[in-house]
Amino acid sequence: MHDENSLIRFAGASKYVLDEELAKIVNISMALEMPLLLKGEPGTGKTMLAYAIAEALSMPLIVLNVKSSMKLVEALYQYDTLTRLNDSRFGDSKRDVSNIENYIRMGKIGQSFVSDIRVVLLIDEIDKADTDFQDDMLDVLDQMSFDIIEIDKTIKAKNRPVVIITSNAKKDLSDPFLGRCNFHHIAFPDPDMMRTILSVHFPDISKELLENSVRAFYRLRDVRGVEKKPATRELINWIRALKADLDFKVKDLTKGEVPYLGVLFKKSPDYTVAQGAVSRFRL
Repeated sequence: MHDENSLIRFAGASKYVLDEELAKIVNISMALEMPLLLKGEPGTGKTMLAYAIAEALSMPLIVLNVKSSMKLVEALYQYDTLTRLNDSRFGDSKRDVSNIENYIRMGKIGQSFVSDIRVVLLIDEIDKADTDFQDDMLDVLDQMSFDIIEIDKTIKAKNRPVVIITSNAKKDLSDPFLGRCNFHHIAFPDPDMMRTILSVHFPDISKELLENSVRAFYRLRDVRGVEKKPATRELINWIRALKADLDFKVKDLTKGEVPYLGVLFKKSPDYTVAQGAVSRFRL
């Protein structure tokens, strides 16, 4: 299914800072028409990469949020038996009740196949699904088709979607699954990369606020006993909070004061641990 769409290239988006290695694997995955599996701790930008690709390449984005109890057929299509039953009972529908196809609804993967234009398909948190779901899903993506049993019809993709799959590595993925994807691990940004990211989100940020907020942030990430470390999203929201507070002064950070801890830490035990650590801070 190679065509001119295989030649398009991704070079970043307005709010997504892209490193060279990640850009290469995105583009080679599109050229080879292979799914790209992204791993990394929460907050490293795995999900946002799909949004950035869709924005940069002017493609619609379809998101499949994987649930632990999800069956593959739900991602492909659903047969709305209840609506058909009601229509047949009450007889006030404009649809032909005898035609089952009128009651077939496409799931997220199905939507990406029947779309008239090429889309980005984000399959988010695949590690929540069981092994059968994972392997069967890749069979569908390899073949770019699936069967609707109820109407004995095969749905073939009009355009091959750009497939981005994310995993938080909570559960191992099968070897066959890994063998059929390209892979990239997105490491948490180092301070230099974080400064670049923040400069994109806050073009007018002062050097003093940038340096001191980054320093405080990484010290807080290093606090022992924290289960869910604050990620890039939390840092961006924290800086928004600091900038919105007319009484805030950057020198407060240099004194070891860290306001709005609740923006950075969302779990009560983590918040308590961070509070104790901040009381001993001197930046």
